[in-house]
Amino acid sequence: MNISIVGTGYVGLVSGTCFSEMGNHVWCIDIDQKKIDSLKNGKIPIYEPGLEEMVLRNHREGRLDFTTDYAEAVPSSDICFIAVGTPPGEDGSADTRYVLAAAESIARNMCGYTIVVDKSTVPVGTSDKVREVIQKVLDERTDSQGIEFDVVSNPEFLKEGVAVNDFLKPDRVVIGCDNARAEAIMKQLYDQFTLNEHPIICTDTKSAEIIKYAANAMLATRISFMNEIAKLCDKVGGDVRAVQQGIGSDSRIGMPFLHASCGYGGSCFPKDVKELIAVGRRNGIQMRIATAVEDVNNDQKFIISNRIIEKYGEDLSGRTFALWGLSFKPETDDMREAPAITVVTELTKRGAKIKAYDPQAYGMAKHYLAHIPADAISYEPDMWSALNGADELILVTEWKQFRSPDFGKIKSLLKKPVIWDGRNQYDPKVMRANGIELHCIGRGLV
Repeated sequence: MNISIVGTGYVGLVSGTCFSEMGNHVWCIDIDQKKIDSLKNGKIPIYEPGLEEMVLRNHREGRLDFTTDYAEAVPSSDICFIAVGTPPGEDGSADTRYVLAAAESIARNMCGYTIVVDKSTVPVGTSDKVREVIQKVLDERTDSQGIEFDVVSNPEFLKEGVAVNDFLKPDRVVIGCDNARAEAIMKQLYDQFTLNEHPIICTDTKSAEIIKYAANAMLATRISFMNEIAKLCDKVGGDVRAVQQGIGSDSRIGMPFLHASCGYGGSCFPKDVKELIAVGRRNGIQMRIATAVEDVNNDQKFIISNRIIEKYGEDLSGRTFALWGLSFKPETDDMREAPAITVVTELTKRGAKIKAYDPQAYGMAKHYLAHIPADAISYEPDMWSALNGADELILVTEWKQFRSPDFGKIKSLLKKPVIWDGRNQYDPKVMRANGIELHCIGRGLV
């Protein structure tokens, strides 16, 4: 098939590349000329394992092209995906202006029957608005007679760090549409990705839009629930890892997303929980569970800094902390809503200095931590340089290289053998044996 995808961020670039990997011809469209030029020259604007080599191969073999010109891509496309950003507004509502602008540009360049697909995470009812925008443009065109279209909601369920594998081997595909013609074509497109016999779920557009928000809110709820249980464990002397194993072994619950930590971040969970609350408010429904989830997570991001302040007081002048991990999760450079932002901000405004190391996120960090004075934070070339001269270590992101480090070396480089483990990576028994003071989430003080 011939496919156009508007937007070259995580969703658009991964989707377009994976579609081309299956033999389709794909145009990736973006209004950012600099980004398009970089992609044509083999420079990938995001870090996602396995993506770069796939982009280079499919571009080289002529299945994947990049352009800023809708007129170059849309007229020959059977399906046009919209995969642009929907950032939250001040009230938490998702901003759909870029989605509707993309729909308008597609409509101005359509030449025959076209399926327009909402791939972006969009509020309930956006498919109807997209349909209205396209029809309005076609009504204004003098050459639109005979041009037909359908609008489909096809939410993505990609996890940053494993997005390529998630797309190529999805656990389900959701297609929301209103007629059999569009449904058949979309199923034909996705049949090549569902040979693992995982389902293609066909429903109406509004249900498809709700599925995306409900799924992310459910996962965010599990995380926030376990973080509240972790607080209880710290208070009464329990071990949250034992609790996790005890309830996660229940086949009705399962282990995923039951890890206590210093909070979730990224582009999906925070934004989607906010929009779920906002869509409820717009419809006169108080989304009390989603609101509580957001509140718990916002509080959780302060857990490390609050405990450090509780131990040493409000004045942290003269203290230097090594920080391992800046991105909101491993295997990505994404720092949107990352707990590290809160940790660095809270400690440095009280006089502490930070020596930070992350394998991928320095470019993002210098944007999201631009408010931190230059003399308060340094970005170190490796994990050991971050420890050299630091008083204590804070682990924020569980990159693989941090999981089994040389604890003797950690102890020798730090001024004090103290680790603040924001991801419960380290075994208290091992830390005790190595003479390291370990502060966990929900596991007490070692």
